[in-house]
Amino acid sequence: MTSLSPSPRVPQLPQRVVALIVAAGSGTRAGGDVPKQYAMVAGKPMIAHSYAALASHPRIASVLVAIGPGQDDLLDAAIGPCPRVAGGAARRDSVRAGLESIAANGGADIVLIHDAARPFLPAATIDRLIDALAESVGAVPVLPVADTLARGMEILGATVPRDGLFRIQTPQAFHFDAIVESHRQWPTGEEATDDAQMARRFGHEVAIVEGDMMLEKVTYPADFAAAETRHEATLVSRTAMGFDVHRLEAGEELWLGGILVPHDKGLSGHSDADVGLHALTDALLGTIGAGDIGTHFPPSDPQWRGAASYKFLQHAAHLIAERGGIIDFIDLTLICEAPKIGPHREAMRARIADLLALDPDQVSIKATTTEKLGFTGRGEGIAAQAVATIRVPAR
Repeated sequence: MTSLSPSPRVPQLPQRVVALIVAAGSGTRAGGDVPKQYAMVAGKPMIAHSYAALASHPRIASVLVAIGPGQDDLLDAAIGPCPRVAGGAARRDSVRAGLESIAANGGADIVLIHDAARPFLPAATIDRLIDALAESVGAVPVLPVADTLARGMEILGATVPRDGLFRIQTPQAFHFDAIVESHRQWPTGEEATDDAQMARRFGHEVAIVEGDMMLEKVTYPADFAAAETRHEATLVSRTAMGFDVHRLEAGEELWLGGILVPHDKGLSGHSDADVGLHALTDALLGTIGAGDIGTHFPPSDPQWRGAASYKFLQHAAHLIAERGGIIDFIDLTLICEAPKIGPHREAMRARIADLLALDPDQVSIKATTTEKLGFTGRGEGIAAQAVATIRVPAR
């Protein structure tokens, strides 16, 4: 993208960058039981995506969130403890409250103002915006208008030339002092379409940089499906394997594949020793390079004595979701002479699908023997092998 001519009043590129996420709206047009910024998109509350992108960016020092009344619990559930400020009735009021809070807490050199309704924020866009402030007071990401534009009401009127027309996105970046003063001087009762308009009103030139389709805004119910589609297009597939073995002993319950299986022996281990769920947990952890089950739930820790293995499985699934990943398919092979797995196969599939929020068709359960060979052939234990396939954002 080209930019406007640099302003002669632009100072040398400063260093301290603070981000402000505007998340105080009610989100009523999107429907749902919670404001749209807290609704689930790609496995996480919408606001969690942009917060993570900004908080993890190496050039951003801190992130502040402007929220609506009564939204503290929603924000805590979505992100956890984080700096916040009470927003206002209009977007402009929320931004002003955020800017004044930043000013009162050490200030900033650059501020990025971002709408929570744009969840997927590429790091490259952040870099382009910050770099543009070396020559301009403000910068906004834009996309060209591709569709034919026309005027009219009930009848189509004249077309509008698209040359020089852009769709403006967020975050919008500014030298902090300039945008604070623009907000402070803005006439009471007059609303602005965005912060760039306010900066330009008071003589500050705003550069345009290349935007990104991932930054499309989520406003209406149908936009959630479109956001999911955009997210899924960025994912890469990963496959990993898990393997586990446990000894069979008299006097123990036999938990296998997430269900209690009637048998004269059970599996022995620090937890409930569900060898199938342990193998699945290791497979899922392997897809994101997160170690193995012992890393997260060490046998030496007494709190996991007798623990239900489904907690381990769901922990692995949660870690994948935190990475923005999607579990596509899991395959579990149980290796034993007894008990017979066939009568319990469908119950295991249903239980594992429920634990991982999958369709049963995404879960495969198989069984085999070792033809009386080895410890499984002698009925001394059960082994399990699992393979998991997921999709996760490329890093």
